[in-house]
Amino acid sequence: MAAIAEGQQFNVDSLSNQVIGIATEVGQHDSGMHKHNKGQLLYAPAGCISITLDGMQSVLPPTRAAWIPAGMMHCARMRNVVSYRSLYFSADLAALLPTTMCIVEVNVLLQALIERMAFWDWDKPQLEQANTLALFCDELAVAPVQQLHLPLPQDPRLQTWLTALMANDLPPQPLNQLQTEIGASGKTISRIFSRETGMPYQAWRQQWRLLNAIERLAEGQRISTVAFDLDFTSDSAFISFFRQHTSSTPAKYLANTK
Repeated sequence: MAAIAEGQQFNVDSLSNQVIGIATEVGQHDSGMHKHNKGQLLYAPAGCISITLDGMQSVLPPTRAAWIPAGMMHCARMRNVVSYRSLYFSADLAALLPTTMCIVEVNVLLQALIERMAFWDWDKPQLEQANTLALFCDELAVAPVQQLHLPLPQDPRLQTWLTALMANDLPPQPLNQLQTEIGASGKTISRIFSRETGMPYQAWRQQWRLLNAIERLAEGQRISTVAFDLDFTSDSAFISFFRQHTSSTPAKYLANTK
């Protein structure tokens, strides 16, 4: 069956069907960087997945899914229990699916299709998959693409700091504090971020806070807790920040697709 227990050994590249679905509950987990010979659609109808791929980080709340092309290195991380859904597609379907990595909005129909396909038997006849697969490909092709990416700088001077930042979930410091920790001037750090991420440090810092806020809220944390942990002066300041960057309140943004 497609529903598997956490920790069960699984190698999708050893399976030959056109579509392979996975449905399971996953607790705190870090997959490590890896790749598949199949394209992958990654989604969580409950909880939030953080993914790192192609030199950037992103988050997947229940209203977003990630398309990961075959052969792309990626890592999936879950901090709390997540309803994990993953669909894998064989190479002969490549012409029907996106050619580049993207984060897409999940509407009610796309969610229902993902749920059905995630629970398919791995040996389900292709003829019985055809209609659902065709509708899935149509919906994925028109799903709005979301910009929930955080480019990661590669400069060696920042790697120790960046590793600690990702591991400890602490908000990035203001620039005047970061330059003391890194041992480089604010101008040097600003040039590094602009060159390697395409964003000034302050904009990068705000994007980090936004993605971390989405992940925390999707896990069920209260707005007051998120605002405090991410160094906002008040709940209203956090809500204003969130609305400025998403054109939505946290409650509306994370409203389930049901």
